[in-house]
Amino acid sequence: MSTQLSIGDLRAKVTGLVLLPEDEGYAEELRTYNLTVVHAPSVVVGAENAADVQAAVEFAAARDLPVAVLGAGHGSSVPSTGSVLITTRRLTGLAIDEGARTARVEAGVRWADFIEQAATVGLAGLNGSSPTVTVVSYTLGGGLGPFGRKHGYAADHVTAVEVVTADGRLRRVTAESEPDLFWALRGGKGNFGVVVAIEFGLFPIRGFYGGGIFFPGELSGKVLHLFREWTAGVPEEMSGSVGLLHLPALPFVPEPLRDRLVAHLRITYLGDPAEGERLVAPFRALGEPIIDAVGEMPYSAVAEVHNDPIDPLPLFEHGALLSELPSKAVDEFLRLAGPDAASPLVLAEIRHMGGALARPPAVPNAVGNRDATLYNVFLVAAGGPPDAKALHDYEQTLIDALAPWSTGRRYLNFMFGGDADPQTAALAWSEEAYPRLREIKRRYDPANLFRINHNIPPMN
Repeated sequence: MSTQLSIGDLRAKVTGLVLLPEDEGYAEELRTYNLTVVHAPSVVVGAENAADVQAAVEFAAARDLPVAVLGAGHGSSVPSTGSVLITTRRLTGLAIDEGARTARVEAGVRWADFIEQAATVGLAGLNGSSPTVTVVSYTLGGGLGPFGRKHGYAADHVTAVEVVTADGRLRRVTAESEPDLFWALRGGKGNFGVVVAIEFGLFPIRGFYGGGIFFPGELSGKVLHLFREWTAGVPEEMSGSVGLLHLPALPFVPEPLRDRLVAHLRITYLGDPAEGERLVAPFRALGEPIIDAVGEMPYSAVAEVHNDPIDPLPLFEHGALLSELPSKAVDEFLRLAGPDAASPLVLAEIRHMGGALARPPAVPNAVGNRDATLYNVFLVAAGGPPDAKALHDYEQTLIDALAPWSTGRRYLNFMFGGDADPQTAALAWSEEAYPRLREIKRRYDPANLFRINHNIPPMN
C-alpha cells in the first residue's frame, strides 16, 4: 500500500466530507455529547457510505495513523489527536422486517429514530436509557437497557455485523462466516474495526408498565434500603434502578426537581400492569412523592423512564459492578451521595442486574462479567477541565467505599476517560475472555490501528 497517498487522493475516493483542521466545518463535524473530551484529529472523514469508511481506513493505515470513530459522542473516552477520525452520523440506513422481527441499522442511527419506527409495527429493540445514543456503538459495548433482566444485553441478539477491518476490507461477519471475529465484535466495541451496520432480533413489545417516581431527598435512605430488599424477590420481567439526582436549575429540568436532591425510582415491567402496581406499591407507601409518573406506557415513550438529558454536557463518569448489596453497602453509598453528603455528583445510580443479564446468550459473545454481577453503580458529575481531578477523586472515593462488595470488574459502556489506561480497560472483560480478545486483535489489527478507545492491545 502506498505511503504517498495525499489528501487529494482521499478526497477523490470519498463521497462525504474530508476536512483538515484549517478547513471550514472542521469544528462543527467534531461536535460531541460529552464536552469533556476534545477531539483534534489530523483528518476528519464524514462518511456517507461503507466505501468512504474503507478509504479512510486505508489512508490511515498507509500513514500509520490511528483511526477514531465518532457517532453521537456519548462514549468518547480518548482524545483523537493526530488520528484519522471517521464521523458516522450520515450512515442512517434503518430497515425493519416486521415478519422476521429483525432490523438492520447503520452506524449513525440513534435510538430515538429506531424507537419511533419500530413502535409503529409493535416491535422493540433492547435500547438504553438515552434516546440520543447511537444503536451500533451502544450495542457493541454490550447494551444494558430497561428490558435487560428479561431479555439480556442488546449484543446477545445481534446476528450479523458489517465492519471495515484494518486491511480496508468490508466484511459481513456472522457466527458462521468468521466466528471468532463475530464473538469479539459483540462486546469488544471499536477494537476490531469500524462497524458500519448491524443486524439484530426484535421483540413484540408494544408497551409496558413503568416510568419513574421522584421522592424528596430526605427519603433517599428509605428508598434505597427498600430497593435493596425489593430486588431480592422481583421477577425477571421487572428491571429497575434508583438514581440520586441533584439537577441544576436549568430550563430542561422540571421546576419541582431543580437544585435539590431527589431519589428517582425507575422501573420497567413486562407483565400484567396490575401485578406491576402490586410490585411498586411498597415504594408508594414510603411517603409523598414529588412526581409519580409510573403507569402503563407505550414502547414509543420508553425514554421517559429515565428522562436522560439530550443536550451536550461536560460529564465525568465512573462505575462499578457489585456482587451483593447488603445494608452496609447502602449506608456507604448514602454517606457519600445521600442527603447529608457534600456531594458534587449529578447522578449516583444503583441498577439491578441479574436475570437474563447473568446468563450466557445462545450465541456466545465477549460481553464480560455477567455471572457474579447483581448491581451496577453509575456515577456522573458535571464540570469543566479545572474540576476534573476533584470530581474524579470524589467518584473514586465512593467506588472505593463500595470495594468490599465489588466484583472488581467493570461494564464497558459505563467506562470513560479516566478508565482508558490498558490495565483499567481490561477490567471490562473476564479474565478468561481477555487473552482470546488479544489474540483475535493480533489477527485482525496487528498494528493496533483501532486504539482510540478502551483499547485491547494485540497479543505479542
